[in-house]
Amino acid sequence: MASFRLPTIPAVYWHLLGWLLYGSYESLGLFIGRNSPAPQAVWLTNSVLFIRMLEFYLCYLVVYPRLLRPGRGWRLVGALLGVVAVYIGLRALIEEVLFPAVLGFGNYHPDTKVWYYILDNTYFATPMLVISAALWAGRATLLRERENQLLRGEKRAAEVAFLKTQINPHFLYNTLNMLYGLAYPVAKPLAGAILKLADLMRYMLHDTPDGQVPLTDEIDYLHNYLDLYRLRFADQFFVDFQLTGDPTGHRIAPLLLIPFVENALKHGTLDDPAHPVSIRLALSPDEIQFEVRNRPLDPADHKDATTGVGLPNLRRRLELLYPGRHSLRVATEAEQFVTSLQLAEE
Repeated sequence: MASFRLPTIPAVYWHLLGWLLYGSYESLGLFIGRNSPAPQAVWLTNSVLFIRMLEFYLCYLVVYPRLLRPGRGWRLVGALLGVVAVYIGLRALIEEVLFPAVLGFGNYHPDTKVWYYILDNTYFATPMLVISAALWAGRATLLRERENQLLRGEKRAAEVAFLKTQINPHFLYNTLNMLYGLAYPVAKPLAGAILKLADLMRYMLHDTPDGQVPLTDEIDYLHNYLDLYRLRFADQFFVDFQLTGDPTGHRIAPLLLIPFVENALKHGTLDDPAHPVSIRLALSPDEIQFEVRNRPLDPADHKDATTGVGLPNLRRRLELLYPGRHSLRVATEAEQFVTSLQLAEE
């Protein structure tokens, strides 16, 4: 028997339903204890509803998505004070300036003190700040869980496909170590290349409980990758790799930096000493900055149309692993292709 599935309802309909219920609740309050509410009450109720809608979406769409994160507490407080100020300013403009001029009545007595007006409206503005925060946090949690489920599903599918189509990687790794032992007495450069390739595979197979590795391991992987590439091009391989800061103590998701280097080597000019591929890794106690610059190949020289991991996949991985803690920039500057990444560590 087929299971019944509820249809997916767009979020906008839920918003409309919520505001309809809220407006009905406010309107119902006008009729309790009276046969027909005064016109002034209807106008004032509608103005408050309109201003609260603006307050809600200012928090829900702008403030909380950007600032409801660890380390941004003071900026969040400042933004919420700004929202309250907007709420008070709009009520004063509509109810104490526009309504008296057009309709002949206002909401507060003309002798109301400014400080009382501010405190009273701060009180009325607070509930919507809390409601919008709760709804945004709940929605963000659901979306994050959905993303995690998708990621787990994709990981399982990739593992199954790998097991079906690939040779056991541990077998390849052990075979490379055996080939290293055979090649070392005959040709030490060849043996060194085999050892580096084995190290690359060992690093790719390495797994950690928290999904991160020491940054020093990631740097060693980059060096081994560049050394193997250098064997292919001999004296026509120009790459400038500079490290600033101490990598000790830093941790990073494995294989996060290699796509930048891979794409630069695949699609960049490697044989021009005046314009080498530039790789910069700058470290501070709480931040990792990685930048790769390369001079693009002439279109006629392109032999490989693929782009390795690709920026879309890299962006998705960063969003899942470093939500709100990364900045990725891709640009063309002075005939150079530039990719830069900033990671804020927890």
